[in-house]
Amino acid sequence: MTAVTEIPVVDLSPYGLGVVNEDTVDPSTIRSLADDICGAFKDIGFCYIKNHGIQQSLIDQMKAVSRTFFEKPVEYKTNFTRPETANHGWVAVERESLNPERPGDYKEAFNYNPCEDTKNWPDVENFEATMKEFYSSSQDLALRIFDLVSIGLDVGDNKFMRNCHALIGQKGNSTAVRSLYYPPLPPDKDIKPNQVRCGEHSDYGSLTLLFQDDVGGLEVRNLHGEYIPASPIPGTVLINIGDLMQRWTADRLIATKHRVLIPEEELRRQKSRQSVAFFIQPDDEVMIECLDKSDKYRPISSYDYLLERFAATY
Repeated sequence: MTAVTEIPVVDLSPYGLGVVNEDTVDPSTIRSLADDICGAFKDIGFCYIKNHGIQQSLIDQMKAVSRTFFEKPVEYKTNFTRPETANHGWVAVERESLNPERPGDYKEAFNYNPCEDTKNWPDVENFEATMKEFYSSSQDLALRIFDLVSIGLDVGDNKFMRNCHALIGQKGNSTAVRSLYYPPLPPDKDIKPNQVRCGEHSDYGSLTLLFQDDVGGLEVRNLHGEYIPASPIPGTVLINIGDLMQRWTADRLIATKHRVLIPEEELRRQKSRQSVAFFIQPDDEVMIECLDKSDKYRPISSYDYLLERFAATY
């Protein structure tokens, strides 16, 4: 197979959030979109989508309130630390190591999952409201994409994937939004050997929506093991599948490893980087069994799989 050297761009306008009633869309148009998205997930695991329908003003606001929080002193942010038993709150620099063979990642984050005890919010203006609105819009977009994945996989029910994620934003589903911040690296900062901003990893769940800033740095590994840039494209969302979806499809779709290295150029090292990820999980009780009935992977519940992955990361 020829390795993909560029991540494809899919125009979602026929089925994006700008379409009020998705049931009125021509089936042949939907089929074409479904084939494009599943084809990208098969070849490289990623694609950009444009004309998706999430307002740019909301994306900008999300990054702005996040930056205000991240630029506050560590002593302040510590008050909102993510507890070990939940997935809401701040994650400090170097707290995670997505590639266990490397030192802790040089990044920090704030996680939000409506199912958790989310009373502990920073008193940054519009922080909580923006996070919740962003979660809701991302959820709406994800469900549209799941329809396309169901069609592209020919599972026999165009709403199969949507129905397996019916509890997003409610008890019984672990989907979370994560605002990520990569601090600038001052000239006198000592970087540990092999340390990176975000270690090589594939995502845990079924689907990820990634909203990048204009700084860049993300790299995606193609099927020949070569890392290619996932450079920001204005107006797009970068989407990819996670390990759970690869498992579910018995490797028909590929969860691709990706990373963010520490830039070699001094000017880029001194510049911060932001992104926002919507990490989507099927409902907790959904049993992930190979859709082709091959039993290539043992059945496991969505929630148990997530717990296994969290244990390896923290």
